[in-house]
Amino acid sequence: MALQKWNVDPLHSHIAFSVRHLLISKVTGHFNRWTGDFNLDEGDPKASRIEVTIDASSVDTRVEPRDNHLRSADFFDVEKFPTLTFKSTSIDKVGESDFKLHGDLTIHGVTRPVTLDVEFSGTMKDPWGGERGGFSAHAAISRKDFGLTYNQVLETGGVAVGDKVDINIEVEAVKAVAVPT
Repeated sequence: MALQKWNVDPLHSHIAFSVRHLLISKVTGHFNRWTGDFNLDEGDPKASRIEVTIDASSVDTRVEPRDNHLRSADFFDVEKFPTLTFKSTSIDKVGESDFKLHGDLTIHGVTRPVTLDVEFSGTMKDPWGGERGGFSAHAAISRKDFGLTYNQVLETGGVAVGDKVDINIEVEAVKAVAVPT
């Protein structure tokens, strides 16, 4: 088989994250603006290529002062680093519908290798004649690995913001229609 382009359906897809706050709870958020370039080879997953670009200024935790702080130089520094990117380097099939997606994640100008656990939910014909596929992905990263070191030491011990960031991604994509040459 050959590479097949899939277009992300932004109305049915999202990129979310969570991080510990005050060591006792988790703050969640997501990004409102991002694009994905998915070129998948069903017969040879290793040949597949995935690239995602996230608008860092679109961070949304539903608390405007916190979102503005996340956009500041203390965290994403969106003036200097307007995007976060992921570019796949390889994909390994590890089960019937499970994959390891390896790639380079760039946040705050720092690039590190990251592996996402991906579950392929299958495909289905939609009411408009298209073919849709569903994907769920998860990874945990250290924000310090990406130069996001801001924190506040608490007088009772501990810190305000945890280091581990859980990333959860849900993608619904539509197989692109082949255009005859």
